[in-house]
Amino acid sequence: MALSAAGYSRILGANGRISLGLIGCGDRGTNAHMPGIHPFDKQENVEFTAVADPWRVARERAAARAQEWYGRAARQFVSYRDLLALKDVDAVMIASCDHLHTTHLEAAAKAGKDAYCEKPLAMEFDKLKSACDAVKAANRIVQIGTQLRSLPSFTGCRELYKTGILGKVSRIEQNRNGDRPYWYAYLKDAKEADVDWREFLADRPVRPFSADQFTGWYGYRDFSDGPVPGFGSHYIDLVHYITGAKFPASAVCLGGVSTWKDEHKFTCPDNVHATWTYPEGFVVTYSTNFGNSGGNSFKIFGDQGTLDMLNWTSPFLTAEGGSKGKGLIRGKQPVQDVPRPDHFLDWLQCLRTRKTPHAPIDAGYQHAVAVIMAMRAYDTGRRQVYDAQKREIREV
Repeated sequence: MALSAAGYSRILGANGRISLGLIGCGDRGTNAHMPGIHPFDKQENVEFTAVADPWRVARERAAARAQEWYGRAARQFVSYRDLLALKDVDAVMIASCDHLHTTHLEAAAKAGKDAYCEKPLAMEFDKLKSACDAVKAANRIVQIGTQLRSLPSFTGCRELYKTGILGKVSRIEQNRNGDRPYWYAYLKDAKEADVDWREFLADRPVRPFSADQFTGWYGYRDFSDGPVPGFGSHYIDLVHYITGAKFPASAVCLGGVSTWKDEHKFTCPDNVHATWTYPEGFVVTYSTNFGNSGGNSFKIFGDQGTLDMLNWTSPFLTAEGGSKGKGLIRGKQPVQDVPRPDHFLDWLQCLRTRKTPHAPIDAGYQHAVAVIMAMRAYDTGRRQVYDAQKREIREV
């Protein structure tokens, strides 16, 4: 579990460069991870030195960006395996498709690499447990990409919640709607000759190459489970972060493809509603309707008032719906920010200090359990319950 002497000096050295590898060079990798790190790469002395992606176009684009920033192109690989075999790569950023997160994270941990891993952390429960166990066995620093918990506004909400000013909290809800599913925006004209299709499919059933499935994978159940883990993982992570809750006791979920039925044959639900009960005594609901963009909300309801977080950067507290002036809430009060380092910067700093990052592996495990429970309920029509001591999900 201990780092080698060379690895220890490389990671913890005050001036030693940290070499980063990028696994997955699509939109999240090149438009979020790389530009998210770049503002801090000089002060933290880090550099992208290797990239891996089954699509030639994507990995060449990422390598060219490294060339522009650092004066030398990153090494390019089709497979994550070849990148992880590099002894001089200290940490990796995993921005691959949802069905590959656990595969890539477990392999990174076993290769001795620290990691930043996108959400949702997992689609399958057994893979979730295996990846998390590997991270802990290897004593790796892992930051999960639920970056909203690093916003000063939501940390302010957390501190406010701790005061008990809301009274008895009974319900937490988010409705996150739109006029079109987000996966349409990712459709591109990929050529089969430029793609290692088998590398992308991994353990999914073999089928003929499909540019729609390859580029619009967010909309297909083989590769993603849609908005409940896609959007809802951020939400559930914030519920856990703000309230201190860890796991739901039960989950139910209904929905389907209601509006967007066309030649792409997307299988992820465009209309879905999930409900979780928590041992703390509140009910948590999440819904998405991609047939109408109205009705968005994000609120915590207590018997003394309401915390409204629909505007992520300007949440506010109101006595609305509370006990008619008996509590401490008066009027509409803005929530005070609590300063907190940027999510990417926090990870980079933790690589050297070895401190626990804002969204550690345990937080990833917790949000993943919740969304996996919901999608099992969606698929089976049966309520799902979780036993935290046994680490078991079962239906009732």
